[in-house]
Parts: sequence; structure tokens; C-alpha cells
Amino acid sequence: MSDAGEAENGLAWRVIEERGEVAVVERWRRFLRVARGEEPGDLLIRNSRMINVASNEVEDTNVQLVDGRIAGVGDYQEAKEEIDAAGAYLAPAFIDGHVHVESSLLWMDQFAKAVVPCGTGAIVTDPHEIANVAGLDGIRALMSASEALPVSMFFTIPSCVPASPFETAGAEMTTEAIAEGLALPRVVGLGEMMNFPGVLAGDESIFERLQLHASRRDGHAPGVTGNDLNAYAGSGMTSDHESTALDEAREKLRRGLMIMIREGSTEHNLVDLLPLVTDDTYPRCCFASDDRDCATLMHDGHIDAVIRKAVANGLDPVRAIRMATLHTAEYWRLTGHGMIAPGYEANIVLFQQLDDIRPELVLYQGRRVAENGRALFDISAPIPDSLLDTVRIQPLVDSSLALSGSSPMDAVEAIPGQIVTRKISVEPRLEGSLAVSDVDRDLLKIATVERHHLTGNVGLGLIRGFGLKRGALATSIAHDAHNIVCVGTNDADMLAAINAVVEIGGGLAACDDGEIRGRLALPVAGILSDQPLATVTRDYEAIEAIARSFGSGVPSPFGLLSFMALSVIPEARVTDQGFMSLV
Repeated sequence: MSDAGEAENGLAWRVIEERGEVAVVERWRRFLRVARGEEPGDLLIRNSRMINVASNEVEDTNVQLVDGRIAGVGDYQEAKEEIDAAGAYLAPAFIDGHVHVESSLLWMDQFAKAVVPCGTGAIVTDPHEIANVAGLDGIRALMSASEALPVSMFFTIPSCVPASPFETAGAEMTTEAIAEGLALPRVVGLGEMMNFPGVLAGDESIFERLQLHASRRDGHAPGVTGNDLNAYAGSGMTSDHESTALDEAREKLRRGLMIMIREGSTEHNLVDLLPLVTDDTYPRCCFASDDRDCATLMHDGHIDAVIRKAVANGLDPVRAIRMATLHTAEYWRLTGHGMIAPGYEANIVLFQQLDDIRPELVLYQGRRVAENGRALFDISAPIPDSLLDTVRIQPLVDSSLALSGSSPMDAVEAIPGQIVTRKISVEPRLEGSLAVSDVDRDLLKIATVERHHLTGNVGLGLIRGFGLKRGALATSIAHDAHNIVCVGTNDADMLAAINAVVEIGGGLAACDDGEIRGRLALPVAGILSDQPLATVTRDYEAIEAIARSFGSGVPSPFGLLSFMALSVIPEARVTDQGFMSLV
């Protein structure tokens, strides 16, 4: 494990600094002089109302900064530069406890442009989306691209690539690869253990991964309760972000897990779980976005939006800020993050209203990096050629999507606003021996096409919940293996949409009456764009609108579709290997 998680406070100079010992000592001595008021600092923030997450109070005070850190809080008067907060609030920059950056559809530099103006100072990202396509090399590419950005990006190393044996990924994270990844810089733990059935079954390969040195092991246990939960938590998991019901989250908290309350683009769990947060339990709760697409980030926000929603639903604002900062930093052991306190990094958000937080100024290591919703930096992170041209399939023919039917047969029911599904029994519409889409009953065909190894795998099934009246939608964003998943009202449009995704090197496509009505190219590993934030957001919103124009009442049809092949979320899915059930 890297040094990022080893120190316990903001004064671990040799851990944080990457300079010679003499230079570190001299910098420390300057810090001491500024902190004692003997020398002017670099930046003084006057007349602020500081959110003190250590004591759960608001302090009227000044904050002195030096060399990118907090020198002190109190009656400081001199600095090279000053900001008069004029009674505005200051808070530590917000921290996302669990996110997949890839779900934004943005390359790392554009992701930073999306979240930094929202007051985000740090994230803990699990790069298992890129790992499912490109393995450890993909993870290294994200790490390299994040190095110079004005947001601290910490990583967990994916523990389940592929997520389960029931889907075909582009790469495999072996125990040896995971061990190698855990030794990389800025790695703070083992990524979410998604294969909970494998844990409960005593899978030896999972046991080997759990023995690797990691101070934190991110859990992923949707619907796991009772003695199964005892077994899962007791195997070494330390957190969970998959609770969708209050009783489920409460039981997991009681069994010692840190509860990350999730509020993403597709997964909306905050309102249901908020009653869990009480005077007794709140230190064991924090926030996570998990999956937020570019449009949500651009228009709604990031962790700032989660805080606003929590406060609007009754959570005390100071407590909400503490859950979005100190709790996350302490859980992940993020040295120097999570508080405005001496020695901590000067990652600070300034805003006017405590009950409706809208970041006006964002500082990262004492530098202005965003103002009034606009990024003040322009950093370009190169994209390696190895992540391009990754979408390849065996040619499809008219019969490739033929689904043998029976009466009754099992099907998937999608649930808008959730990534869990239901397994249902249906009487399909049959044409001879084949099951076909039945628009009138919202029973559509779904297909998942393997796109990494030219296996020719095509998994087929029926799904309810999309509401399409015509056409077909296809995407190569298909958590977690990122094969091509397609839902449609007829085979011809489905084939055309799938082929369109291949032609653009990965991405999203909508087809109706044999014509491609919209597409969004995601040429980086088939899941990320190489375009600027505003361009990707505009094009993503356009194709989602086209999908809704096909009759779907789902707010984000492509967002929902992207989870329908995820083999480790109950109850039913269709992967490239076919229909599967976890019940």
C-alpha cells in the first residue's frame, strides 16, 4: 500500500513532501514561523464563518495559508495576498468516498473540470471499468492522467475483474496483478468485492485476494443480510455503498461496515437511507456518488449536490459537510484532507448559504482553481493509443438475435432509479418457436454482444421497464465487462444500433426504422470520450432525448441500460453468456 494512507495527521512532512530532507526541514520551519504569526503567510482569508468539522461548529475567524497548507486558524493579520470572505462560509473541500470516474464518460482532465467547480478536493475512485477493458495498464493510464490535476485522486485496486464468471471481460485482474496494483502510489485499498456469492461460497481465489495487504477493503453486498452478512463482513470488508433500503443499511452499520450513502445518476438512495443518520450513527456514515454521468455533473453537481439534497431533506448542514469531508478522509486515511486545521492541505470551498451550498470559490493547495462554477485551469492529459480501437465483434447476421421462447419464461424487470432488477415470469409473444418484442406490454428483447475477444457470444433475453414504442438503443457502456448491450422493439433496428456502436469505436447509438437517429462516440476503451466536457454533455443529452422520444419514460434510458448486463447485482441480468439470475 502507498504512503497515502499511512500517516494519521496533516503534519507528516516526510510522507507528504517529495523533496530532500533539508528542503523539508526548511519548509517546516517556515510553516512554524507563519503559524506563530512571526512571518506573513501566502494567503489570508479574513472574516470567514468556518465550518469546523472537528467540533461541529461554525467559527467566525481568519484562516492563514502557507505553501499550500493551513498554517493556522485565528487572529492572523498579514499575508502576501488576502481574501475578504465578508461573512461567507468556508468548508473543507468535499470528498467522494467511492466513484468510478469512467462513468462520467470523460477523460481525467475533463472530469476534473466537471467536479472541481463543485467544490471537490479529493475522490477515491475504483477504476474497475477501465480495468475490465485494459487491465492494470488501463489503471496506470488513469493514474498518469490524474497526476497534475487540481484534485487529489486516490485509487482502490479492482478486486473482481471480471465481476463474475458469468460475463466476459477484456482483461483479468489476477491476484498477482492486484498485488502489483496495491503497491502503486495513491492506492488506498482493495476495490469493491463485487463477487459476494464467491465470498460466501468460499472461493479460494477470492480468499487469496483478501489476504493481500490493504488497510481498507471496499464492500459491495446488495441485499446481503443475516448470517450471510456476518460471513461477508467477517471476511475482511470494511465498507458498503450498495444499500437501497434503510433496514439493510442499518444492519450493515451494526455489523461494523462504514455506510457510504449513494446518490448517483441512476442510483438514488439518499432519501431512503437518510433516517439512518442519527446522533449515534453518523460517524459511521459518509457520501459517495458511485456513478455520475457528465450531464449530472455539469447541471446538478457532484458531492455538493448530495449535500444540498441531504440538507433539503432535513440533515443538519454542518453534519452533512462533516460526512462529506472528515468522515471520508478518516475512513480512507487520506493524509491532510478533510478539515480546515493546522497542517492540513489548503483545499477549501467558499459559499454564501449554509442551507443551499453553491461553491463560489474553490482553493486547491492554496491556489484558486474554480470560481462561480467555472474551472480556472486548463490542463490536458494525453490519452494513450493502447486505449483506442478496442471494440471488435464477430459479424452479426439476421439470426444472431433469434431468441428461443417458451411459455412461461424468465425475464428481467428494470427498476428506474435503481440498478437492482427483478426476476419475473412472463408469457412472451411467440412467432413460431421464437420470442419477440411485445411493445404493447413493454416486453422488449435485450441482447449483450461480446466485444473484446471475438468470441461471437450473444446473450439474449426479455426485459420490462424501458417503455420503448419503437426503435432500439445500444451502448458499449455495460457495467462491468463493457460488452455491447442493446434493447429494442425489433431485430433489424437492434442489429443496426449494435453495428453503429462498433463503427464509431464504442459509444451509444439509437436506431429507428433502419436509420441511425443519434450516436455518441466513446473511442477511449469504448467507454470514454476524447472531447471536452461541454461537447460530451451536449451530445449525451441529445442522444438521451432521442431515446426518450422513442417512447421511453425512463429519465436516462442509456444510463439504465448500462447496468442490465451487470452479473453481480440482483436479481436478473442478460450478459454475453445469456440470461442469469441471482435468486
